[in-house]
Amino acid sequence: MNVLIWFKRDLRIHDHPALAQAGAMGGSILPLYVVEPDYWALPDTSARQWAFTAECLADLRDDLASLGTPLVVRVGEAVTILDRMCRQHRISHILSHEETGNLWTYGRDKRVAAWARASGITWQELPQSGVVRRLKGRNGWARQRDAFTALPVLPAPAALRAVAGLEPGVIPSARALRLAEDRCPHRQTGGRVPGLLALDSFLTKRGEPYRAAMSSPLTGERACSRLSPYLALGALSGREVAQATTARQAMRPGGRWPGALTSFQSRLAWRDHFMQKLEDEPAIESRCLHRAAEGLRPRIADAERLAAWAAGETGLPFVDACMRYLAATGWLNFRMRAMVTSVASYHLWLDWRATGPVLARAFTDYEPGIHWPQVQMQSGTTGINTPRIYNPIKQGQDQDPTGAFTRRWLPELAAVPDHLLQTPWRWEGAGSLLGKRYPEPVVDVAAAGRAARDAIFGLRKATPREEVAEIIERHASRADVRFVNDRAPRKRDQTPTNQLSFLL
Repeated sequence: MNVLIWFKRDLRIHDHPALAQAGAMGGSILPLYVVEPDYWALPDTSARQWAFTAECLADLRDDLASLGTPLVVRVGEAVTILDRMCRQHRISHILSHEETGNLWTYGRDKRVAAWARASGITWQELPQSGVVRRLKGRNGWARQRDAFTALPVLPAPAALRAVAGLEPGVIPSARALRLAEDRCPHRQTGGRVPGLLALDSFLTKRGEPYRAAMSSPLTGERACSRLSPYLALGALSGREVAQATTARQAMRPGGRWPGALTSFQSRLAWRDHFMQKLEDEPAIESRCLHRAAEGLRPRIADAERLAAWAAGETGLPFVDACMRYLAATGWLNFRMRAMVTSVASYHLWLDWRATGPVLARAFTDYEPGIHWPQVQMQSGTTGINTPRIYNPIKQGQDQDPTGAFTRRWLPELAAVPDHLLQTPWRWEGAGSLLGKRYPEPVVDVAAAGRAARDAIFGLRKATPREEVAEIIERHASRADVRFVNDRAPRKRDQTPTNQLSFLL
Protein backbone atom coordinates (compact mmCIF):
# COMPACT_ATOMS: atom_id res chain seq x y z
CA MET A 1 0.00 0.00 0.00
CA ASN A 2 1.24 3.48 -0.89
CA VAL A 3 0.86 6.10 1.83
CA LEU A 4 1.08 9.87 1.36
CA ILE A 5 2.57 11.92 4.20
CA TRP A 6 1.31 15.48 3.97
CA PHE A 7 3.83 17.73 5.68
CA LYS A 8 2.60 21.11 6.87
CA ARG A 9 4.15 22.78 9.94
CA ASP A 10 5.93 19.60 11.05
CA LEU A 11 9.15 19.79 9.02
CA ARG A 12 11.22 17.05 10.66
CA ILE A 13 11.67 13.27 10.64
CA HIS A 14 12.31 12.89 14.40
CA ASP A 15 9.45 12.55 16.88
CA HIS A 16 7.01 12.62 13.97
CA PRO A 17 4.00 10.41 14.80
CA ALA A 18 2.57 10.48 11.28
CA LEU A 19 5.86 9.49 9.67
CA ALA A 20 6.46 6.80 12.28
CA GLN A 21 3.04 5.30 11.64
CA ALA A 22 3.55 5.38 7.89
CA GLY A 23 6.86 3.59 8.26
CA ALA A 24 5.23 0.91 10.40
CA MET A 25 2.56 0.27 7.76
CA GLY A 26 5.17 -1.30 5.50
CA GLY A 27 4.21 0.24 2.17
CA SER A 28 5.81 2.83 -0.04
CA ILE A 29 5.87 6.42 1.21
CA LEU A 30 5.21 9.63 -0.68
CA PRO A 31 6.30 12.61 1.48
CA LEU A 32 4.61 15.74 0.12
CA TYR A 33 4.75 19.45 0.89
CA VAL A 34 2.28 21.72 -0.90
CA VAL A 35 3.31 25.34 -1.37
CA GLU A 36 0.00 27.20 -1.47
CA PRO A 37 0.23 30.63 -3.17
CA ASP A 38 -3.14 31.71 -1.75
CA TYR A 39 -1.80 31.15 1.76
CA TRP A 40 1.33 33.17 1.06
CA ALA A 41 -0.82 36.05 -0.21
CA LEU A 42 -2.53 36.44 3.18
CA PRO A 43 -1.98 39.57 5.31
CA ASP A 44 -0.38 37.54 8.14
CA THR A 45 2.31 35.90 5.98
CA SER A 46 5.55 37.31 4.59
CA ALA A 47 8.67 36.64 2.57
CA ARG A 48 10.76 36.32 5.72
CA GLN A 49 8.51 33.51 6.91
CA TRP A 50 8.77 31.82 3.53
CA ALA A 51 12.58 32.13 3.54
CA PHE A 52 12.71 30.42 6.92
CA THR A 53 10.23 27.76 5.73
CA ALA A 54 12.24 27.11 2.55
CA GLU A 55 15.37 26.51 4.63
CA CYS A 56 13.44 24.07 6.81
CA LEU A 57 12.20 22.29 3.68
CA ALA A 58 15.73 21.99 2.31
CA ASP A 59 16.87 20.47 5.60
CA LEU A 60 13.89 18.08 5.63
CA ARG A 61 14.61 17.08 2.03
CA ASP A 62 18.15 16.10 3.00
CA ASP A 63 16.93 14.09 6.00
CA LEU A 64 14.30 12.22 3.98
CA ALA A 65 16.81 11.50 1.22
CA SER A 66 19.00 9.81 3.83
CA LEU A 67 16.06 7.48 4.56
CA GLY A 68 15.63 6.62 0.89
CA THR A 69 12.70 8.78 -0.19
CA PRO A 70 12.69 12.34 -1.58
CA LEU A 71 10.53 15.16 -0.29
CA VAL A 72 8.13 16.01 -3.10
CA VAL A 73 7.32 19.73 -3.38
CA ARG A 74 4.41 20.96 -5.46
CA VAL A 75 2.98 24.46 -5.89
CA GLY A 76 -0.79 24.93 -6.09
CA GLU A 77 -4.08 24.39 -4.31
CA ALA A 78 -3.99 21.58 -1.75
CA VAL A 79 -7.08 19.64 -2.87
CA THR A 80 -5.97 19.75 -6.51
CA ILE A 81 -2.44 18.57 -5.71
CA LEU A 82 -3.57 15.85 -3.29
CA ASP A 83 -6.18 14.56 -5.75
CA ARG A 84 -3.61 14.39 -8.56
CA MET A 85 -1.05 12.60 -6.39
CA CYS A 86 -3.55 10.06 -5.11
CA ARG A 87 -4.83 9.27 -8.59
CA GLN A 88 -1.42 9.03 -10.23
CA HIS A 89 0.14 6.87 -7.53
CA ARG A 90 -2.80 4.77 -6.35
CA ILE A 91 -2.89 6.22 -2.88
CA SER A 92 -5.88 5.63 -0.64
CA HIS A 93 -4.36 6.65 2.71
CA ILE A 94 -3.06 10.09 3.75
CA LEU A 95 -1.35 10.75 7.07
CA SER A 96 -0.66 14.17 8.52
CA HIS A 97 -0.51 15.97 11.81
CA GLU A 98 -3.34 17.96 13.31
CA GLU A 99 -2.66 21.61 12.61
CA THR A 100 -3.83 24.52 14.74
CA GLY A 101 -3.33 27.24 12.16
CA ASN A 102 -5.03 30.43 11.09
CA LEU A 103 -8.58 30.63 9.75
CA TRP A 104 -7.35 30.08 6.20
CA THR A 105 -5.67 26.76 6.99
CA TYR A 106 -8.71 25.76 9.05
CA GLY A 107 -10.92 26.31 6.01
CA ARG A 108 -8.40 24.54 3.75
CA ASP A 109 -8.40 21.48 5.98
CA LYS A 110 -12.21 21.37 5.93
CA ARG A 111 -12.07 21.36 2.11
CA VAL A 112 -9.49 18.59 2.13
CA ALA A 113 -11.62 16.53 4.52
CA ALA A 114 -14.69 16.93 2.26
CA TRP A 115 -12.67 15.90 -0.81
CA ALA A 116 -11.22 12.87 0.98
CA ARG A 117 -14.66 11.65 2.06
CA ALA A 118 -16.07 12.10 -1.43
CA SER A 119 -13.08 10.34 -3.02
CA GLY A 120 -12.92 7.36 -0.69
CA ILE A 121 -9.55 8.48 0.67
CA THR A 122 -8.68 7.84 4.31
CA TRP A 123 -7.13 10.96 5.79
CA GLN A 124 -5.80 10.35 9.28
CA GLU A 125 -4.59 13.29 11.40
CA LEU A 126 -2.39 12.61 14.41
CA PRO A 127 -1.58 14.95 17.33
CA GLN A 128 1.95 16.33 17.45
CA SER A 129 1.61 18.50 20.55
CA GLY A 130 -0.34 18.84 23.78
CA VAL A 131 -3.25 20.45 21.94
CA VAL A 132 -6.38 18.27 22.14
CA ARG A 133 -8.85 18.35 19.26
CA ARG A 134 -12.61 18.40 19.93
CA LEU A 135 -12.07 19.24 23.59
CA LYS A 136 -15.40 19.85 25.35
CA GLY A 137 -14.00 21.79 28.32
CA ARG A 138 -10.70 22.68 29.96
CA ASN A 139 -11.15 20.44 33.01
CA GLY A 140 -8.45 17.79 32.79
CA TRP A 141 -6.75 19.33 29.76
CA ALA A 142 -3.45 19.97 31.57
CA ARG A 143 -3.21 16.30 32.56
CA GLN A 144 -3.74 15.24 28.96
CA ARG A 145 -1.13 17.70 27.76
CA ASP A 146 1.43 16.53 30.32
CA ALA A 147 0.72 12.88 29.51
CA PHE A 148 1.40 13.47 25.81
CA THR A 149 4.59 15.38 26.59
CA ALA A 150 5.81 12.49 28.79
CA LEU A 151 5.40 9.85 26.07
CA PRO A 152 8.68 8.58 24.58
CA VAL A 153 10.15 10.69 21.80
CA LEU A 154 9.77 8.77 18.55
CA PRO A 155 12.99 8.00 16.68
CA ALA A 156 13.30 8.69 12.99
CA PRO A 157 12.51 5.66 10.82
CA ALA A 158 15.57 3.58 9.91
CA ALA A 159 14.59 3.61 6.24
CA LEU A 160 11.60 4.29 4.01
CA ARG A 161 10.53 2.80 0.70
CA ALA A 162 9.90 5.49 -1.89
CA VAL A 163 7.04 5.63 -4.37
CA ALA A 164 8.74 5.18 -7.75
CA GLY A 165 8.77 7.62 -10.62
CA LEU A 166 8.43 10.93 -8.77
CA GLU A 167 10.15 14.17 -9.68
CA PRO A 168 10.93 15.91 -6.34
CA GLY A 169 10.22 19.39 -7.63
CA VAL A 170 11.84 22.73 -6.85
CA ILE A 171 11.47 24.64 -3.60
CA PRO A 172 10.38 28.01 -5.02
CA SER A 173 11.91 31.35 -4.14
CA ALA A 174 10.01 34.24 -2.58
CA ARG A 175 10.20 36.00 -5.93
CA ALA A 176 8.68 32.99 -7.68
CA LEU A 177 5.78 33.20 -5.22
CA ARG A 178 5.50 36.95 -5.96
CA LEU A 179 6.05 37.89 -2.35
CA ALA A 180 6.81 41.50 -1.52
CA GLU A 181 10.43 42.29 -0.76
CA ASP A 182 11.03 41.80 2.94
CA ARG A 183 14.54 42.51 4.10
CA CYS A 184 15.29 40.89 7.43
CA PRO A 185 19.08 40.91 7.64
CA HIS A 186 19.38 39.42 11.12
CA ARG A 187 16.72 36.71 11.09
CA GLN A 188 17.45 33.21 12.35
CA THR A 189 18.30 30.46 9.87
CA GLY A 190 15.67 27.78 9.29
CA GLY A 191 16.18 24.03 9.56
CA ARG A 192 16.49 21.33 12.17
CA VAL A 193 20.27 21.59 12.56
CA PRO A 194 20.19 25.29 13.58
CA GLY A 195 17.27 24.47 15.89
CA LEU A 196 19.22 21.71 17.63
CA LEU A 197 22.23 23.99 18.01
CA ALA A 198 20.01 26.65 19.60
CA LEU A 199 18.49 24.07 21.96
CA ASP A 200 21.90 22.78 23.04
CA SER A 201 23.41 26.21 23.58
CA PHE A 202 20.38 27.35 25.58
CA LEU A 203 20.35 24.31 27.87
CA THR A 204 24.11 24.25 28.45
CA LYS A 205 25.31 27.86 28.21
CA ARG A 206 22.92 30.68 27.41
CA GLY A 207 19.94 29.80 29.60
CA GLU A 208 21.26 30.21 33.14
CA PRO A 209 20.16 33.88 33.50
CA TYR A 210 16.86 33.16 31.70
CA ARG A 211 14.51 34.28 34.47
CA ALA A 212 16.23 37.58 35.14
CA ALA A 213 17.31 38.39 31.60
CA MET A 214 14.24 37.52 29.51
CA SER A 215 12.43 40.84 29.95
CA SER A 216 15.00 43.16 28.37
CA PRO A 217 15.53 43.19 24.59
CA LEU A 218 19.23 43.59 25.29
CA THR A 219 19.73 40.53 27.50
CA GLY A 220 16.76 38.53 26.19
CA GLU A 221 18.27 38.26 22.74
CA ARG A 222 20.82 35.79 24.11
CA ALA A 223 19.23 34.48 27.31
CA CYS A 224 15.91 33.43 25.72
CA SER A 225 15.91 30.03 24.07
CA ARG A 226 15.27 31.40 20.55
CA LEU A 227 13.51 28.14 19.73
CA SER A 228 10.15 29.67 18.83
CA PRO A 229 10.56 29.67 15.02
CA TYR A 230 11.77 26.06 15.04
CA LEU A 231 8.76 25.03 17.11
CA ALA A 232 6.38 27.06 14.93
CA LEU A 233 7.54 25.28 11.75
CA GLY A 234 7.97 21.93 13.48
CA ALA A 235 11.71 21.57 12.83
CA LEU A 236 11.72 20.64 16.53
CA SER A 237 8.83 19.09 18.43
CA GLY A 238 7.63 20.55 21.70
CA ARG A 239 7.90 17.12 23.27
CA GLU A 240 11.56 16.63 22.44
CA VAL A 241 12.38 20.12 23.71
CA ALA A 242 10.51 19.45 26.97
CA GLN A 243 12.25 16.12 27.45
CA ALA A 244 15.68 17.58 26.65
CA THR A 245 14.97 20.16 29.36
CA THR A 246 13.94 17.41 31.78
CA ALA A 247 17.19 15.57 31.04
CA ARG A 248 19.14 18.72 31.77
CA GLN A 249 17.24 19.17 35.04
CA ALA A 250 18.15 15.61 36.01
CA MET A 251 21.83 16.61 35.85
CA ARG A 252 21.10 18.93 38.81
CA PRO A 253 23.12 21.89 37.52
CA GLY A 254 23.94 24.55 40.09
CA GLY A 255 23.83 28.31 40.07
CA ARG A 256 20.67 29.82 38.62
CA TRP A 257 19.98 26.82 36.41
CA PRO A 258 17.23 25.15 38.49
CA GLY A 259 14.99 28.22 38.41
CA ALA A 260 15.72 28.87 34.75
CA LEU A 261 14.86 25.34 33.65
CA THR A 262 11.70 25.21 35.75
CA SER A 263 10.57 28.51 34.23
CA PHE A 264 11.29 27.27 30.73
CA GLN A 265 9.24 24.13 31.28
CA SER A 266 6.38 26.35 32.41
CA ARG A 267 6.65 28.39 29.21
CA LEU A 268 6.45 25.23 27.13
CA ALA A 269 3.21 24.35 28.90
CA TRP A 270 1.91 27.88 28.36
CA ARG A 271 2.60 27.46 24.66
CA ASP A 272 0.21 24.52 24.40
CA HIS A 273 -2.27 26.25 26.70
CA PHE A 274 -2.62 29.20 24.36
CA MET A 275 -2.66 27.11 21.20
CA GLN A 276 -5.55 25.18 22.72
CA LYS A 277 -7.54 28.43 22.82
CA LEU A 278 -7.40 28.82 19.04
CA GLU A 279 -8.06 25.12 18.53
CA ASP A 280 -11.22 25.45 20.61
CA GLU A 281 -12.35 28.69 19.00
CA PRO A 282 -10.82 29.45 15.55
CA ALA A 283 -12.77 32.71 15.34
CA ILE A 284 -10.42 34.24 17.95
CA GLU A 285 -8.46 35.42 14.91
CA SER A 286 -11.31 37.63 13.72
CA ARG A 287 -13.78 38.23 16.57
CA CYS A 288 -13.34 39.60 20.08
CA LEU A 289 -13.45 36.83 22.65
CA HIS A 290 -15.37 39.25 24.88
CA ARG A 291 -18.36 40.09 22.70
CA ALA A 292 -18.99 43.49 24.31
CA ALA A 293 -15.54 44.63 23.19
CA GLU A 294 -16.51 44.60 19.52
CA GLY A 295 -17.46 48.27 19.65
CA LEU A 296 -14.59 49.34 21.89
CA ARG A 297 -12.33 50.74 19.14
CA PRO A 298 -12.98 51.92 15.56
CA ARG A 299 -12.74 48.98 13.17
CA ILE A 300 -11.22 51.26 10.54
CA ALA A 301 -7.89 52.13 12.09
CA ASP A 302 -6.28 55.54 11.97
CA ALA A 303 -4.05 54.96 8.95
CA GLU A 304 -1.38 57.47 9.95
CA ARG A 305 -1.03 56.11 13.48
CA LEU A 306 -0.95 52.53 12.22
CA ALA A 307 1.73 53.32 9.65
CA ALA A 308 3.84 55.24 12.17
CA TRP A 309 3.64 52.38 14.67
CA ALA A 310 4.49 49.73 12.06
CA ALA A 311 7.49 51.69 10.78
CA GLY A 312 8.88 52.61 14.19
CA GLU A 313 8.09 56.29 13.71
CA THR A 314 5.72 57.08 16.60
CA GLY A 315 8.06 59.49 18.32
CA LEU A 316 8.07 57.19 21.37
CA PRO A 317 11.71 56.03 21.35
CA PHE A 318 11.50 52.64 23.04
CA VAL A 319 8.46 51.59 21.00
CA ASP A 320 10.17 52.67 17.79
CA ALA A 321 13.41 50.89 18.70
CA CYS A 322 11.51 47.65 19.35
CA MET A 323 9.59 47.86 16.06
CA ARG A 324 12.75 48.54 14.07
CA TYR A 325 14.56 45.71 15.85
CA LEU A 326 11.67 43.39 14.99
CA ALA A 327 11.78 44.44 11.33
CA ALA A 328 15.50 43.62 11.18
CA THR A 329 15.48 40.35 13.16
CA GLY A 330 12.03 38.76 12.88
CA TRP A 331 11.97 38.29 16.66
CA LEU A 332 11.24 40.26 19.82
CA ASN A 333 11.32 39.16 23.43
CA PHE A 334 8.05 38.51 25.25
CA ARG A 335 7.73 41.70 27.31
CA MET A 336 8.44 43.91 24.34
CA ARG A 337 5.80 42.09 22.27
CA ALA A 338 3.37 42.88 25.04
CA MET A 339 4.52 46.48 25.24
CA VAL A 340 4.29 47.32 21.52
CA THR A 341 0.86 45.67 21.36
CA SER A 342 -0.30 47.50 24.48
CA VAL A 343 0.84 50.88 23.15
CA ALA A 344 -0.86 50.25 19.82
CA SER A 345 -4.08 49.14 21.51
CA TYR A 346 -4.30 51.65 24.35
CA HIS A 347 -2.24 54.76 23.65
CA LEU A 348 -2.85 54.75 19.88
CA TRP A 349 -6.31 53.16 20.30
CA LEU A 350 -5.91 50.88 17.27
CA ASP A 351 -8.05 47.77 16.79
CA TRP A 352 -6.14 44.51 17.26
CA ARG A 353 -7.36 43.29 13.87
CA ALA A 354 -5.37 46.10 12.26
CA THR A 355 -2.18 45.67 14.33
CA GLY A 356 -2.24 41.87 14.62
CA PRO A 357 -1.39 41.18 10.95
CA VAL A 358 1.46 43.72 11.05
CA LEU A 359 3.12 41.83 13.88
CA ALA A 360 2.23 38.41 12.47
CA ARG A 361 4.06 38.94 9.21
CA ALA A 362 7.05 40.51 11.02
CA PHE A 363 7.47 37.49 13.32
CA THR A 364 9.56 34.70 11.83
CA ASP A 365 8.10 32.58 14.64
CA TYR A 366 4.46 33.46 13.87
CA GLU A 367 2.32 30.82 15.58
CA PRO A 368 -1.41 31.61 15.10
CA GLY A 369 -2.44 29.73 18.23
CA ILE A 370 -0.24 31.95 20.35
CA HIS A 371 -0.43 35.15 18.38
CA TRP A 372 -4.16 35.81 18.17
CA PRO A 373 -5.10 34.97 21.78
CA GLN A 374 -2.15 37.07 22.94
CA VAL A 375 -2.95 40.05 20.72
CA GLN A 376 -6.48 40.00 22.11
CA MET A 377 -5.25 39.63 25.67
CA GLN A 378 -2.91 42.60 25.37
CA SER A 379 -5.74 44.62 23.80
CA GLY A 380 -8.14 43.98 26.68
CA THR A 381 -10.75 42.12 24.62
CA THR A 382 -10.75 38.68 26.26
CA GLY A 383 -12.93 39.43 29.29
CA ILE A 384 -10.84 37.14 31.52
CA ASN A 385 -7.49 38.95 31.80
CA THR A 386 -6.62 42.07 33.75
CA PRO A 387 -5.69 44.80 31.22
CA ARG A 388 -2.04 45.82 31.26
CA ILE A 389 -1.41 49.31 29.96
CA TYR A 390 2.36 49.48 29.61
CA ASN A 391 3.96 52.92 29.93
CA PRO A 392 6.48 52.96 27.06
CA ILE A 393 8.60 55.65 28.74
CA LYS A 394 8.95 53.65 31.95
CA GLN A 395 9.55 50.43 30.01
CA GLY A 396 12.42 52.10 28.16
CA GLN A 397 13.93 53.36 31.37
CA ASP A 398 13.52 49.98 33.12
CA GLN A 399 14.49 47.60 30.32
CA ASP A 400 17.11 49.73 28.57
CA PRO A 401 18.62 51.72 31.46
CA THR A 402 21.85 52.55 29.63
CA GLY A 403 20.05 53.43 26.40
CA ALA A 404 22.23 51.03 24.41
CA PHE A 405 19.29 49.29 22.70
CA THR A 406 17.41 52.50 21.91
CA ARG A 407 20.48 54.23 20.53
CA ARG A 408 21.42 51.29 18.35
CA TRP A 409 18.08 51.30 16.55
CA LEU A 410 17.44 55.05 16.66
CA PRO A 411 20.81 56.58 15.68
CA GLU A 412 19.05 59.89 14.99
CA LEU A 413 18.79 60.35 18.77
CA ALA A 414 22.58 60.32 19.25
CA ALA A 415 22.68 63.89 20.53
CA VAL A 416 19.92 63.45 23.12
CA PRO A 417 21.27 63.22 26.72
CA ASP A 418 20.89 59.87 28.43
CA HIS A 419 18.39 61.08 31.02
CA LEU A 420 16.07 62.39 28.28
CA LEU A 421 16.51 59.58 25.76
CA GLN A 422 13.01 58.19 26.30
CA THR A 423 11.47 61.71 26.40
CA PRO A 424 13.38 63.67 23.75
CA TRP A 425 10.59 66.28 23.54
CA ARG A 426 11.78 67.54 26.94
CA TRP A 427 15.30 68.17 25.64
CA GLU A 428 16.25 71.80 25.10
CA GLY A 429 17.53 70.88 21.63
CA ALA A 430 14.30 69.16 20.61
CA GLY A 431 13.51 71.88 18.07
CA SER A 432 16.48 70.83 15.94
CA LEU A 433 15.45 67.18 16.01
CA LEU A 434 11.72 66.59 16.31
CA GLY A 435 9.74 66.89 13.13
CA LYS A 436 12.99 66.87 11.16
CA ARG A 437 15.16 63.81 11.79
CA TYR A 438 12.81 62.15 14.26
CA PRO A 439 9.02 62.55 14.57
CA GLU A 440 7.09 64.38 17.23
CA PRO A 441 5.27 61.92 19.54
CA VAL A 442 1.96 60.92 17.98
CA VAL A 443 0.21 61.03 21.38
CA ASP A 444 0.64 62.38 24.86
CA VAL A 445 1.52 59.19 26.71
CA ALA A 446 -0.02 60.14 30.05
CA ALA A 447 -3.27 61.51 28.64
CA ALA A 448 -3.74 58.63 26.20
CA GLY A 449 -3.09 56.10 28.96
CA ARG A 450 -5.71 57.69 31.23
CA ALA A 451 -8.33 57.74 28.47
CA ALA A 452 -7.65 54.10 27.61
CA ARG A 453 -7.82 53.05 31.25
CA ASP A 454 -11.19 54.74 31.70
CA ALA A 455 -12.59 53.07 28.60
CA ILE A 456 -11.27 49.57 29.22
CA PHE A 457 -12.19 49.38 32.89
CA GLY A 458 -15.59 50.85 32.14
CA LEU A 459 -16.14 47.94 29.76
CA ARG A 460 -15.06 45.43 32.40
CA LYS A 461 -17.46 46.84 34.97
CA ALA A 462 -20.34 46.55 32.52
CA THR A 463 -19.59 42.92 31.62
CA PRO A 464 -22.20 40.41 32.87
CA ARG A 465 -20.72 37.76 35.17
CA GLU A 466 -22.42 35.08 33.09
CA GLU A 467 -20.41 36.03 30.01
CA VAL A 468 -17.14 35.99 31.95
CA ALA A 469 -18.01 32.58 33.41
CA GLU A 470 -18.70 31.22 29.92
CA ILE A 471 -15.30 32.38 28.63
CA ILE A 472 -13.51 30.97 31.67
CA GLU A 473 -15.23 27.59 31.25
CA ARG A 474 -14.09 27.34 27.65
CA HIS A 475 -10.59 28.79 27.79
CA ALA A 476 -9.14 28.77 31.33
CA SER A 477 -7.32 25.78 32.82
CA ARG A 478 -8.58 26.54 36.29
CA ALA A 479 -7.19 23.56 38.17
CA ASP A 480 -3.55 24.08 37.21
CA VAL A 481 -1.48 26.67 39.08
CA ARG A 482 0.69 27.20 36.00
CA PHE A 483 -2.18 29.05 34.36
CA VAL A 484 -3.53 30.91 37.39
CA ASN A 485 -3.20 34.33 35.73
CA ASP A 486 -5.35 33.33 32.78
CA ARG A 487 -8.68 33.69 34.48
CA ALA A 488 -10.69 36.26 36.39
CA PRO A 489 -11.63 37.32 38.99
CA ARG A 490 -8.48 36.84 41.06
CA LYS A 491 -8.01 37.05 44.81
CA ARG A 492 -5.95 40.03 45.88
CA ASP A 493 -3.20 37.91 47.42
CA GLN A 494 -2.55 35.98 44.21
CA THR A 495 0.52 37.28 42.44
CA PRO A 496 0.17 36.84 38.66
CA THR A 497 3.01 35.56 36.57
CA ASN A 498 3.80 37.41 33.38
CA GLN A 499 1.21 36.64 30.74
CA LEU A 500 3.64 36.60 27.82
CA SER A 501 6.35 34.50 29.39
CA PHE A 502 5.70 31.49 27.16
CA LEU A 503 7.18 33.29 24.14
CA LEU A 504 10.36 31.32 24.02
